[in-house]
Order: sequence, then structure tokens, then C-alpha cells
Amino acid sequence: MFNTETAPEPVAVDPALSAVIAKEWPTSGKAIYEANCAGCHGAAGQGGVGPKLAANTAITGDHALVVTRILKGKAPMPAFGIENGGKLKDNEVYAVANYVLNSWGNKSEDLVTPATLAEGAGKVSPEVIRVRSRFVPEEIKLPEIFLVTFVMLLLTYGIIGLYSHWAEGAELRPGIHKVRSTPMTITAMIAAMAGVILFSVLFVREILTSIAGMNAATPVAPQVTAEGFYAAMVVLLIALVLGLYKKYFMDGEVVVEDASGEFPW
Repeated sequence: MFNTETAPEPVAVDPALSAVIAKEWPTSGKAIYEANCAGCHGAAGQGGVGPKLAANTAITGDHALVVTRILKGKAPMPAFGIENGGKLKDNEVYAVANYVLNSWGNKSEDLVTPATLAEGAGKVSPEVIRVRSRFVPEEIKLPEIFLVTFVMLLLTYGIIGLYSHWAEGAELRPGIHKVRSTPMTITAMIAAMAGVILFSVLFVREILTSIAGMNAATPVAPQVTAEGFYAAMVVLLIALVLGLYKKYFMDGEVVVEDASGEFPW
């Protein structure tokens, strides 16, 4: 529900900008690189403060990443895109990106344009997929988490009380308490156990699908909501099975009658 970072931002594709990029990058790309990038990455892309760019298969294999890094930066590299507080216009960003991808041993088969970035935006990075347990939005802080946890604790305490009253009765008298199952309770027990098996299979299948998606050539985000739902149903149905067994299939024995206990049921 909260993995909003897996939803890529839409990228506008302007054919006119693509035409400008194709015309400008062979001449302006080098000048922009020398003025803004050479100080950290080296005049020949040999690296320095910044990583090596020459003959770097990592960047030639992910053109969208190159453009995104120039636009938005990543510490300690600042953002150069003008919409992110930098000083380079879009055509200049793509010009220097194409220069980097076609210099010092790098060779790009295709021209890098906004269409390239739009195509890459449809993919989910492996880094995002690995962070599969991030269910809490950043805007929810510790006090809200504490409050929600406390409310859940109270609800759980109340559910235990309701279950005890349902399974044990309001009053326990010393002796053996015989129970007898009915056709309806047997049917409910069978249905609950079948539900446990069904949702267990669905959960395992979803996990295997997520693992395959993570290892695919184009990573696919896991369906965290589906995984959580199936796991929750397994736990709840197991609890139901145990409750039905306790209520209708298990004889109880009360050794001592005590009305001064902590619980009122």
C-alpha cells in the first residue's frame, strides 16, 4: 500500500527536443562536460573524486540511469538539472549524457533522448525491490507508530477476552466439561482447514513469483499487498481452526474454581 516509490513518474517525450539533442550533442556535449564534470570525473573520464566513466560498461548498459543521475544527482554528486536546482537545461543534460556514453571507449548504440528516460522509468530498480518491507510512510513518525501499536494491543487483549468467553464460558465449575461436535461445526472445521491450505499455496506461489521477478532481466516489483493478505488469512484461519477445536472437539477440565483471578471471564 505504501510502496509509492515503485510507481515511476511520467516522463514527457518532446520530439522537438530529441531533434535538438541529435544536432547539438557532438559539439556542445564536450564543452558542457569540461565545464561541469571534468573536475570530479577527469578530463578523459578516468575518475577522481567521482567514479571512472571511461570504458564503463555499467553506464553504457543503463542510459536512463546516466540521465537521471545528471538531472537529480546523488550524494556527493549534485543535481545539474535546472528543475532540481542545477544549471543545465534539458537539452544540455542530454548533450553531456550522450557525450559521456560515446567517449573514452564508451559506445552507445542509440541516441539518449527523453524517450530513453521514459522507457527506463517503467522499470523498477533492484534496490527498490530489495526494500520489500517498507510499509510505513516517511510522514508517520514514532508517536503515531506508538499509538497505533497501543490500540492494536488493546484490540488483541479484547479479542482474547471474547475468545475466552466464547470457548470457556462465563463461569467455570470444577470437573470435566464434555463437548460434542455437530455436523455444522465439523463442516466449519473442514472449511477452515481447506482455507489454510488454499491461502498457504497462494502465499508460496506469490513468494516464488516475486523471487522470479527480482531475478528477471527486467525486475518486477513484488506484490507486497497480496503476500501480506495471504499470510494474514493463513494466520487467521489457523486461529479459527484452533478455536473451533477448543470449543467443539476438546474436553475441558477445571481443577479449581477461582473467582479472584485477573480476568473477569
